[in-house]
Amino acid sequence: MSGIGPEVTVAALARPAVRRALVPVVFGDGPTLERFPALARWARTTPDALARPEGPTVCVVSQLAEKDREPGRPTRRGGQAQYAYVQAAIAAARAGHVDALCTAPVSKEQISRAGIPFMGHTEVLAEAFGREVLMLMDGPRVRVALATNHVPLVEVSRLLTVERLVAQLQLLSRGIAPLVKAEGRAPRLGVLSFNPHAGEGGLLGREEVEVITPAIRRARRLRVDAHGPLAADGLFARVKDFPYDAVLAMYHDQGLIPAKALDFERTVNVTLGLPVPRTSPDHGTAYGLAGKGEASCVPMMEALLKAARLAAR
Repeated sequence: MSGIGPEVTVAALARPAVRRALVPVVFGDGPTLERFPALARWARTTPDALARPEGPTVCVVSQLAEKDREPGRPTRRGGQAQYAYVQAAIAAARAGHVDALCTAPVSKEQISRAGIPFMGHTEVLAEAFGREVLMLMDGPRVRVALATNHVPLVEVSRLLTVERLVAQLQLLSRGIAPLVKAEGRAPRLGVLSFNPHAGEGGLLGREEVEVITPAIRRARRLRVDAHGPLAADGLFARVKDFPYDAVLAMYHDQGLIPAKALDFERTVNVTLGLPVPRTSPDHGTAYGLAGKGEASCVPMMEALLKAARLAAR
């Protein structure tokens, strides 16, 4: 609760377009949320008493001491609380009390320092729902999914297998179908290489020859319209006439750097493969901005609207 999450969430929920699109349930810290006059008339409940809401609702998950909710000063108890909010929202979704999840940014470092193994929302959601999932950065100009998420770069090659990539390409094709205008055809997917220049035929690495190309061929036999391996530097230079509905990147920064550079505020993190929609803004806790009134609520607004549209489908 020491980051920008509370302030950008409340500001985004005040936007007329968001108010028209959804009935919000905010999971968080009671004293922190009491700071915002806009929430004063909302219903109050707790995770144990939560039912399907009839109107805007605050679900009070924690009652942090003042020192543990000070903007810009994260603490161990604050890290534990961040994790508790995520778990409470997941439980509400599994119980059918909410139709979609839109998660505010949390700090992986702070949650981990609180003694909770945590690599990210995506991994927690996959475990909670028992599903294979895929992280998709859904932007106005490009959509980029990640074959590997929050793992050290040195481990990426080991994690890339033909079977894994084929399953991800199938999931990506199914998952973006509601997001793209692809009437009468399968979504067109680009598959990035792992090595520079797509490996130069094995000269700069064997991943393209032994893993990525065979995965693309197998996926195409399964009616996935996949193309590659593609060198990332050349592909993202074509953003004005981008030829793919989505791209599968091999590792975190390969996909997120171009997605955020092209349109940081309007790109939304969407988790594909869950039984309920889940979105998130594509930024972090920004402790240095917290409490200063300088953080833009546009990314959170876009994430909330995307969650509402996906739930409506």
